Amino acid sequence: MKKTVIIVLFLFIISWLTGCQNNNGLNPKKPVTLTIWHNYGGQMKNTMDEMIDEFNDTIGAEKGIILNVTSISGSTTLHEKLNMAANGDPGAPKLPDITTAYPKTALILAEKELLANIEDQFTAEELSAYVPRFLEEGRLLDGKLYVFPTAKSTEVLFVNKTIFNRFAKDTNISLDDLRTFEGITRSAAQYYEWTDNQTPSIKNDGKTFFMPDSLFNLTQVGYKQLGEDFLKNNRLNFSSPAFAKVWDIYYEPAVRGQIAIFDGYASDLVKTGDIVCALGSSAGVLFYPPAVTYADNTSEPAEYAILPYPVFENGKKIAIQRGSGMVVTKSTKEKEFAAGIFLKWFTHPEQNLRFVSSTGYIPVTREAFGETMLNEAANISNKNIQKLFSTASEMLEEYDFYIQPVFANLDDLEQEYESKLKKTAIESRNHYLKNLKNADAETAFKKASQGAFKEFTK
Repeated sequence: MKKTVIIVLFLFIISWLTGCQNNNGLNPKKPVTLTIWHNYGGQMKNTMDEMIDEFNDTIGAEKGIILNVTSISGSTTLHEKLNMAANGDPGAPKLPDITTAYPKTALILAEKELLANIEDQFTAEELSAYVPRFLEEGRLLDGKLYVFPTAKSTEVLFVNKTIFNRFAKDTNISLDDLRTFEGITRSAAQYYEWTDNQTPSIKNDGKTFFMPDSLFNLTQVGYKQLGEDFLKNNRLNFSSPAFAKVWDIYYEPAVRGQIAIFDGYASDLVKTGDIVCALGSSAGVLFYPPAVTYADNTSEPAEYAILPYPVFENGKKIAIQRGSGMVVTKSTKEKEFAAGIFLKWFTHPEQNLRFVSSTGYIPVTREAFGETMLNEAANISNKNIQKLFSTASEMLEEYDFYIQPVFANLDDLEQEYESKLKKTAIESRNHYLKNLKNADAETAFKKASQGAFKEFTK
């Protein structure tokens, strides 16, 4: 009898010790609190709040984990706060246990050895459930997984079909023309002429057709589609013939008033009917309104087509991979283990699809990205997100995704490139409009553009 009691007691102790080891010190009676920062504001905030509450009430309560959101900021503000915290600036807040971050921000933290290797919390089998390219983007420095994919995005073409259909009815243009950059350029020229002809008494008052949100992304992806690299040795590569093609599909249409030159988001111009189509992040789908309000204060309903990322003629189908992930800061084994539990729960197909279906982001697991996503789309009330899911699924099957390199002065290069390209286009357009007073359009453009390409590529 004594032997039996000793054996049972021994087995109980072994079981208790094993349980503690498996839980890495987590105890439901003494829960650990994880602070979290994220950039999911606006319409996404409610969904994120609901999911964190659900985690705390279920898995968190079971395991002994409480998530506490201590900051919700826009991407730029969040980057600045994390940078301040990493540098120990006066008045900087303490780093959270989990935060959303882009790779460029995570690199700053990783270089200061402030991030945990998230891969330590996952088995190889668990990681195999995720889209490989999404994981690859989060591997920084020594190949360790510092940014875990939670919701990704790409870029797609948003088209106001309400306006486009009127235009297409009177011309030989169709949505298929918008699948290439050259086709968009030709369409933009015809749209300008079509709108100009509607007011024959006023010359040269045609309307803009298209705008890309990011000229830097367009250039990077365009190069890749054409088999080149825009970023070489952390510098911009203008020596490739690919740049002339990028220049041609932007500069001349912009100077002629066919493509918008604008410092805001393209969706702002779509809202007012100032452009027909916009190239932007899939995560921006919620910013395309159900109605367009024109300058004269009239409005009409707007139906959208969402097309895959355009491709240069004879180029490969490549689009950019965008979106932040979540990073885990170094702390204790218990907290890092608890953060891993949350990330597994948040990116499980059921939870992940629920989150992205209300935001316009793309799920991160193979299971969620396939047939499951298309089935989920049928239950979504937002028609634009339904269309986005269908387009994203098509792109996953047919496209490769470009991962932008991460290095210290990348933001500076992007800002300088975009600002100088827009400045060049604006200056040339002003000269073009001035020349139009005394010359035809071809002569006016020739004079306005003389030497611009050579000067810019210096």
